Amino acid sequence: MTTSLSEQGPTFSRIVFGVMKWGLWGHQLNTRDMLRLIEESVAYGVTTFDHADIYGNYTTEAEFGEALKLQPSLRDKMQLVTKCGIKMQVPQRSHHRIKSYDTSPEHIRASVDRSLRNLNTDYIDLLLIHRPSPLMDADLIAGEFEYLKKEGKVRYFGVSNFTPAQFDLLNSRFPLVTNQVEAALLHLPPFTDGTLDQCQQHRIRPMAWSPLGGGSIFSTSPDERAQRILNTAREIIERRQQNIGVDQLLLAWLMRHPSGILPVVGTARIERLKAAADAVHIMMSQEEWFELLQASTGSEVA
Repeated sequence: MTTSLSEQGPTFSRIVFGVMKWGLWGHQLNTRDMLRLIEESVAYGVTTFDHADIYGNYTTEAEFGEALKLQPSLRDKMQLVTKCGIKMQVPQRSHHRIKSYDTSPEHIRASVDRSLRNLNTDYIDLLLIHRPSPLMDADLIAGEFEYLKKEGKVRYFGVSNFTPAQFDLLNSRFPLVTNQVEAALLHLPPFTDGTLDQCQQHRIRPMAWSPLGGGSIFSTSPDERAQRILNTAREIIERRQQNIGVDQLLLAWLMRHPSGILPVVGTARIERLKAAADAVHIMMSQEEWFELLQASTGSEVA
C-alpha cells in the first residue's frame, strides 16, 4: 500500500523501513544480510527506506550502498530518505570538536554528496534536516534546497523534529513535504502541540519515528503506563476476535489519525516488518482509538 506525502510530493510505502539499527548501532548485518532484507522488504511492498548520515557513526549508509551494488536494479523499485545537519564526535569525524548542528549550505551540500556516494545512487528521494538548529537561516537553507533540486540530486525536502513554528519558518521559504517526529502512544505531544494539526493544514503526511515507543511496551517489566496500554490492547484484540498482534494494533492506532502518519519501523527481522505492513489493513473505530489514548494518559478525556 502506498501514499503520497503531499499534493505534489513523492509516493511512499505506507510503512517506512528504518535502517538505523541495521549496522554498527544494532544488528551489525553483513552485506548479504542487508541485501536479503532489502529484497524481501521490496517484494512485500515496503519500498521506502529511512536513513540518516550519522547512523552507525556515519557508516550505515555506505553499508546499505554496498548491498545495493550487488543488485542495482532494486534502486528503481525503492525510495531513499536520508537526513543531515547533526555533527557527531566520533572517530569517523575526528575533526568535529563538539556535537552540534550545522544547517549551513556548505554542510548540507557536502552531506548530500557524501550520501549519494555512500548509498550508490544518483539521487535522494527525500532529504530531511535532522534537527532544527538555533542558528539555522531559512533563506540560506531554501537556497541550497533550490540548488540541490535543480541539480537533480534531491527530489523532495522535509524536516525532522521541527516544532510547528520552525516548520512554518522554513516552509515559508521552500515547500516541505513532511515533518518526521517522534509519535506513539508513549509519546503524545505531537497530537496536542499543533504538529499534526499543521500537517493537516498543509496537506502533508508526517512520518513517525519510534512508533512503538522504542519497544518499551514489550519489555519484560513494563512500567505502569506501558502495562495499561498493553492490557487495553489485549482487551481490544480479544473483543475483536482477530488474529492480530499488539504491535499491529498500536501501529493501526497511529495510522488512524487523519494526518495520515507514516510509521518508521526499525527492525532487522522481516517477520516483524511484514506484520507492521499488514497493520495498514486494521480498521480502528473511534472508540477503540480513545480507549488506547485513555490507557496512555491514565484518565478519560475532559
